[in-house]
Amino acid sequence: MNKITQLFKIKYPIIQGGMIWNSGYKLASAVSNAGGLGLIGAGSMYPDVLREHIQKCKLATEKPFGVNVPMLYPNIEEIITIIIEEGVKIVFTSAGNPSTWTSILKQNGITVVHVVSSSKFALKAQEAGVDAVVAEGFEAGGHNGREETTTLTLIPMVKKHLSIPLIAAGGIATGRGMLAAMVLGADGVQLGSRFAASYESSAHDNFKNAIINSKEGDTQVTLKELAPVRLIKNKFYNDIQELYKNNPSIEELKILLGRARAKRGMFEGDLVEGELEIGQISGLFEDIKSAKEIIYDIISEFEIAKSEIQNLL
Repeated sequence: MNKITQLFKIKYPIIQGGMIWNSGYKLASAVSNAGGLGLIGAGSMYPDVLREHIQKCKLATEKPFGVNVPMLYPNIEEIITIIIEEGVKIVFTSAGNPSTWTSILKQNGITVVHVVSSSKFALKAQEAGVDAVVAEGFEAGGHNGREETTTLTLIPMVKKHLSIPLIAAGGIATGRGMLAAMVLGADGVQLGSRFAASYESSAHDNFKNAIINSKEGDTQVTLKELAPVRLIKNKFYNDIQELYKNNPSIEELKILLGRARAKRGMFEGDLVEGELEIGQISGLFEDIKSAKEIIYDIISEFEIAKSEIQNLL
């Protein structure tokens, strides 16, 4: 029996990333209804909006779903309270110290998973008492680890030190990618970019079309002095590179970034001045699909690839 399907009581060991501006209740419930684990992305939601999405998700699916919580969230205490009050059973935490909230969540019967980018932080998460870890490689979209470790090397390194279930993320969007991650030691996979380009994603259609029109090499990690972020190269990205020519201060970078840049790009569809966070694997996508189709395609390809491996040697 697969450790991830057992832990979350789901059909397939496929987790949908809780991406800001992409992961509302429509996407989370669609993924859960299709046999994966859907996550509501709390990082782009005011507390009352999160409560509404949780309540709507409970009406849209009878299957397990969870909430992704970046722990740098300014209203974190209110967010945790809402999650507990609404009876959410699964929480994925990221961008912070897992020991801060893990014990409180677990005391309330919540399964806790923490997202990391290195073996060091995976061990800290395990020591904090989390039930599983997501190890995310540098190929991933959005905010990345400073270590720049790719998924291919990160998964076996983390697996070597971990005794709890391991979920691989970063550059995974296909059945073959899922199988490769599991061969390396992962018990399941988390997909962000592929689900961002789904019908149920709450992202703007302009952003979804930018994702499927992107090609190999169209994303880059930048703003490492603030928080490394992988995004599609556009005017905003080019403005950052121009500023770098003048050896800018952190304050100058913050001024250029401004506020709500990610919302402007992904949610409002400004492809020129917006921050378009997406992973390298987006260069493989050709069309927007439903969450159900995405999961069906992944599982079908996984089974084919698994049978083909027998003939490699």
